[in-house]
Amino acid sequence: MLILGILIICAFIISMNTGYIRLSPLDVVTTLFGMGTEKQSLILFHFRLPRIVISVLIGAGLAVSGCILQGISRNALADPGILGINAGAGLMVMLYISFFPPVSTGSVFLLPVLALFGAGAAAALVYALSYKRNEGISPTRLILTGIGVAAGISAVMIVLTLKLDPDKYQFVATWLVGSIWGSNWKFVLALLPWIAVLLPFVLYKARVMNVLTLGENTATGLGAPVEKERLLLLATAVGLAGSSVAVSGGIGFVGLIAPHLARRLVGPKHELLLPASALTGALLVIVADTIARWILQPTEIPTGIFVAIIGAPYFLYLLARS
Repeated sequence: MLILGILIICAFIISMNTGYIRLSPLDVVTTLFGMGTEKQSLILFHFRLPRIVISVLIGAGLAVSGCILQGISRNALADPGILGINAGAGLMVMLYISFFPPVSTGSVFLLPVLALFGAGAAAALVYALSYKRNEGISPTRLILTGIGVAAGISAVMIVLTLKLDPDKYQFVATWLVGSIWGSNWKFVLALLPWIAVLLPFVLYKARVMNVLTLGENTATGLGAPVEKERLLLLATAVGLAGSSVAVSGGIGFVGLIAPHLARRLVGPKHELLLPASALTGALLVIVADTIARWILQPTEIPTGIFVAIIGAPYFLYLLARS
């Protein structure tokens, strides 16, 4: 985890130097201490720094959300994107964008709430369709139901995009593939409370998650209120994923890859796995966003494309193994 933290700091520094208008390390240092030019201050403080901070928050939020879902479902392939949670959040954001300006002042703080509502509705639908009395939640049934619900919501979103005017269509098309579009400090302030409240709560529930991974019967025998804790953790995962998707768009696979990589590094105990997942997710998104801004300058490629380039082969590898 210390190495992951150092790598995030290194990526943070490199990202501040990367962009169409390059700032040297000396320029960055002088600007941070208030001795840069007006142009350098504008680039660093108004464009790059909020986007980098948002990348870290989004990566941590999506990764921990995926870790929770994998823990409570006991399925290694569980992920906010695969289970339809991202799609549900995206549908609500798209409905809002269809009727209001995408980056109006009020929408900055309203979008996470709308995304949470959409993600919660999708999660509730998947949970209800997957649940069977006397059997509980089957991991395989949960994944298949999630894929089906996500496909249905995605179809509705495609129909909605056909009714948008050209400007909104371009915005939505970029948002759907995962673009960190909310790159100013208002979006940081809108996202930060969700991450700051929900991440410590999940860490507090780490021991409960350890018990839940033992199976429903064993957890019940140890005295854990399984359904209550599962629903509470599911709501937390929905909150983390929904608020992150509201700002980042449809970035997929972070919640799948980061917990797996973290599990290989620190093992299955959630006291270590949850913070390691958060660090791994933050590193993954900040590196992907930096590459997306650098590789085809002056054009920017959506961050979600680079995450998918890593995530899709890894997902297929996991399917082949299990």
